[in-house]
Amino acid sequence: MRAVISVVGKDKIGILASVSSKCQEFSANVVDVTQTVLQDFFTMVMLVEIENKNFLKFVDDMENFGNEKGLKIYVMHEDIFNAMHTI
Repeated sequence: MRAVISVVGKDKIGILASVSSKCQEFSANVVDVTQTVLQDFFTMVMLVEIENKNFLKFVDDMENFGNEKGLKIYVMHEDIFNAMHTI
């Protein structure tokens, strides 16, 4: 299954690396990523592939990881993301 991860926080060195490393702990494959810095704010959206059985723990761990790093990290199942953006 695929999931969409959004990351927002104050810009600092290593955000992409640390979030990618956390994904690796769950064997989540990064399929696509886009990032930008808006003034002092880092923003990133990642598309990852992950096994369905690990998804709920992945969501919790990513959000907790974000809190530890001073980031807001949200993980959403691709189907939910698509449903939210369908008219």
